[in-house]
Amino acid sequence: MKNIVIAIDGYSSCGKSTTAKAVAAELGYAYIDTGAMYRGVTLYLLEHNIAFEDLPRVEEALHNMQITFKRNRRTGRNELCLDGVIREDEIRQMRISNAVSEVSVIPAVRHAMVRQQQRMARKRGVVMDGRDIGTTVFPDAEVKIFMTADVHTRAMRRQVELATKGEQVSLDDIVQNLQKRDYLDSTRAESPLRRAADAVLLDTSHITIDEQVDFVLERVSSVLVDGLRAAEIG
Repeated sequence: MKNIVIAIDGYSSCGKSTTAKAVAAELGYAYIDTGAMYRGVTLYLLEHNIAFEDLPRVEEALHNMQITFKRNRRTGRNELCLDGVIREDEIRQMRISNAVSEVSVIPAVRHAMVRQQQRMARKRGVVMDGRDIGTTVFPDAEVKIFMTADVHTRAMRRQVELATKGEQVSLDDIVQNLQKRDYLDSTRAESPLRRAADAVLLDTSHITIDEQVDFVLERVSSVLVDGLRAAEIG
């Protein structure tokens, strides 16, 4: 079977990462959480007291930091490592959520992360989720999905996720955070969040994760079958 790139873009807390992980596991593909990479940069800048508008120091930080993923043998998930240390729990905290969109709009940050993401997936056979995978990182991805959901549904999902990590945040605060991030992600000059022309829309407001995964797998199957037919005809 031909290895392909599956790009899953969309808004925060639509189920992108959970769906992407499950699809990757089902296909035996690598999974890359690009949002985690931007969160890692945000964590690094905050911990080193680097102002987001201090572009020379931000660029220096990008050269100095090392962002990688390590597979957790117990859970089977890829976890973000910052300078060799797993920081998965820290990057999911609300303080990072409140700042990550401001970091993501910095052109130098986006350029550095896109280059790294393209290197990670150069052999294909990968599921990658984020904001600009199908438009900027891999515009030639064979399968593109754009996920959306009602903001209140997304906020409730995010609240549950935070609670499991011991962080109690009001629903109103989460809604405001999501709306702010949606605005910043959609209006930034560099690789804004938008649906690629050939991306299939998936509204997850009222469907389960299993249904989301089945939707993507059906799309993958359809694309692969069409590719085989085209090859046979050719």
